[in-house]
Amino acid sequence: MIRAIGLALATLLLAAPARAAPPEKTTSAAMRDEVIYHIFFRSFRDSNGDRIGDLKGLTAGLGDLKALGVTSLLLTPIQPSPYYHNYFATDFESIDPAYGTMADYFAFTRAAHALGLRVYLDEEFQYVAEGHPWLTSSRGRPGAKFGPYILYDRPKTNEEPEPFLGVPAWPGYDGRWIGISMVNLKSPAVRGYFTRLLVHWIDPHGDGSLRDGVDGFRIDHMMDDLDNKHRLTNLFADFWAPIFTAVRARNPSARIIAEQSDWGAGNAWLTKGGTDMVFAFPLRFALEKMDKTAIVKALRESGEAPEGKSRILFLENHDMDRFMSVVGGDQRKARIGAALTLLMRGTPSIYYGQEVGMRGRIDPKVKSDGAHIGLREAYRWSADLDASGSAIWYRGDATAWGNRFNRSNDGVSLGEQRDKPDSLYTFYRTLLALRAALPELRQGDQRLLCDDGSTAVCVLRSMDGQKVLVLANSGAVAVRPALPAMGHGWVDLLDDNRGVDPATIELPPYGLRVLGTH
Repeated sequence: MIRAIGLALATLLLAAPARAAPPEKTTSAAMRDEVIYHIFFRSFRDSNGDRIGDLKGLTAGLGDLKALGVTSLLLTPIQPSPYYHNYFATDFESIDPAYGTMADYFAFTRAAHALGLRVYLDEEFQYVAEGHPWLTSSRGRPGAKFGPYILYDRPKTNEEPEPFLGVPAWPGYDGRWIGISMVNLKSPAVRGYFTRLLVHWIDPHGDGSLRDGVDGFRIDHMMDDLDNKHRLTNLFADFWAPIFTAVRARNPSARIIAEQSDWGAGNAWLTKGGTDMVFAFPLRFALEKMDKTAIVKALRESGEAPEGKSRILFLENHDMDRFMSVVGGDQRKARIGAALTLLMRGTPSIYYGQEVGMRGRIDPKVKSDGAHIGLREAYRWSADLDASGSAIWYRGDATAWGNRFNRSNDGVSLGEQRDKPDSLYTFYRTLLALRAALPELRQGDQRLLCDDGSTAVCVLRSMDGQKVLVLANSGAVAVRPALPAMGHGWVDLLDDNRGVDPATIELPPYGLRVLGTH
């Protein structure tokens, strides 16, 4: 089917401009030049009035993302699934019809690349949902063609597929209970299938031009021993390594991002797992608590990665409470969180709506995937939540809609913040503009100062004699940072480049300063 897709679209895309030849190999420096924008696809932007985010809507919003200052887009899955989040696929090769057509998809990739934006697809191969042909055609049928593709407890009779986390069926927010089964990742046929699949998304036309191909993948819930069941083991070497090798053989600049399953530092995924980037979960947890000791430890760890690797610095994702809700709406803490991810050594990531301060929490009372809708509400394009383009697909769910975190005219939208100099959105644009303009903020060394018992977090970025000093007070009491002699010529990068002496600075509670030698 993959080859058929490519052939069917070959004529349509013949006139598409060829992409520039990729670099020979991805590097740490190239990844540190990136700023990723993580999009929960269904909730981003609707183009046809059905209130579901779609490919045409995303394409229409690319200019705004470029203006924000991001360089790369990470999309949650767009494949068909009975679940609203599109994990647990029923077809790995096509696109959810609610999101558009394959032609819409290629129009999006062309538009993104024309703006210089990289595209990453989120992939989860370890499971399939009820309705996937591998499962429906083989369950209870000995000798079925796709029997080896599913992890059956009784492979001779294809009975009792191994369920996801030991639970045969899982509830969706719409009231349906849907079975999820584990894929047999030990099968050479399965490995070959997913190798061909990812190479296809990298090079859809199979001609090496890479036009309309994606720039890499996020691997969801990546593990070496899947779900610690001791049935699918040594996956880093036996399953993932051959797939990643094939992807890089087709496009050496392709990046592989791992969501490490333990939400830890991710060292094994960078080394044994062969991925290019992992997520800096410890930094997110430290910032959530505004704990200086933990922040400093996490910054030191996240700033160090093996050659050719990087860590993704983030505040939010689709599985965690939104940072603005975590800090109780405190703009000061939100700005510290932004500065200590966007200006640090690594690869920053912004979850859609984070830049305008969208709220959201997991609802512990909801016993379905609807518990996470609060983290995945419609991107706020304008003050009116009902305005055209708003992807309020969850409006029909009484719990999700009635308890929604983001409401019309709450000040939390692009339309309400775009032209305000003191808005959170403007602050994000300013930080991203600084990162883009100052090489020391992307490629420079990172030194942690103020190694004392105070609440001052002090980070010095430097490169080729140029320096940026980020000072943040993680506490509720004013503090004077205990800095070494910093020399002269410093200016405040957030205050019209006014001259400043670092030795005289006192940070108010949860205060932030960004100084530079420019």
